[in-house]
Amino acid sequence: MSMTSTLAPAIATNDMEAINRRILDRRATNRSLPPYRAALIPEVTDLLSSYFEKVRPGAAVDGVRRVGGGASKEQFFFGLTDADGTKQQYLLRMDPRSAITETDREREFILLEAMAGHVPVPAAAWIDAHGSHFPQPAAIMKVVSGVTKPSGSGVKVSGLGTYLGEELRIKLRDQFLDHLVRIHAYDFRARPLTGYEIPDADPKQAARWSTNYWHELWCIDEGETRPIFALAEQWLADTMPDCPPENLVLTHGDYRTGNYLFDETSGVITALLDWELARIGDFHEDLGWVLMQIFGTNIEGTFRASDLFGREEFITEYERRSGRTVNRKTLHYYDVLSSYKCYVICAANGLAAARSQHNHQDVLLTFLGTATAIFAGDLVRLLGQGEPA
Repeated sequence: MSMTSTLAPAIATNDMEAINRRILDRRATNRSLPPYRAALIPEVTDLLSSYFEKVRPGAAVDGVRRVGGGASKEQFFFGLTDADGTKQQYLLRMDPRSAITETDREREFILLEAMAGHVPVPAAAWIDAHGSHFPQPAAIMKVVSGVTKPSGSGVKVSGLGTYLGEELRIKLRDQFLDHLVRIHAYDFRARPLTGYEIPDADPKQAARWSTNYWHELWCIDEGETRPIFALAEQWLADTMPDCPPENLVLTHGDYRTGNYLFDETSGVITALLDWELARIGDFHEDLGWVLMQIFGTNIEGTFRASDLFGREEFITEYERRSGRTVNRKTLHYYDVLSSYKCYVICAANGLAAARSQHNHQDVLLTFLGTATAIFAGDLVRLLGQGEPA
């Protein structure tokens, strides 16, 4: 049974970044469109060949193959050989009609260009921001070597409970945290990011922009709610924390194991991936996401965020390396918001995309819908424990 929640005015407003309003409007419009058919390899090959006839005359496309996974984007590896014989491997990321998270290719492309040389990222190469050539908006970037999980770790959704083991953990943990600190240190005022607005009109705008966006995604996709979800929405509306100007940072938005590539032998992180949820906001929002239990491991009673750090260890080390002070009440708010986001993603966004046949990964999206109960349980636990002193 579908229930419509009644929210306090603070969360029901239309206050959000202009790009996110356009993303939401696009998703609402797309809901009435007919089913979507995943692109076939010969079709993608033809699309790429005709594209490079315009942007790289004389270059030849070969070896197009679909990349496994990718609940949010259709992804294809391919080779591009220039007229002089130089060959490079690339990745095409193309939007389906609806995804498990609704994002913008141009926004991600801009950020990859800005992050080059700051932290390891794939090199952004070409962008078709509005789907002028490709059926949907698409971006092309250079392929980076590496894996997202150890070989032999079994078939799992990337990043969910990935066990790295002690040897890899020792090699990866400092890089993982240091890269996050560097992302948060990016000077977005001195080096503005086109299209990235700064939520500094009032102290609660950073929290309000995020809660508004996810609430409206929920409303568009008409997810099935439960009392705990309605309670969480109201709690988020009633308890929005202030964000002083010094706490505003560039957030990654989906920072966790599974969203970086690493060399399995050396343990060197070769690229940070999936920047599509990045925004300027409160640094606590990234911390709350990193610390989610579903992205970590719990072995013999020991929890490790992304199988790298214990919760308190991660917080303490972040404070030491960043020079920032983590406000425990604010972090608790973003702990709740993180589980709320995942509830929206699984109970509304993913299932809506699967039901409408607007996504090539309908089976995976339906499977992820079963995780809704996990996030409902997280909300019960987090709201039940009360705010930290």
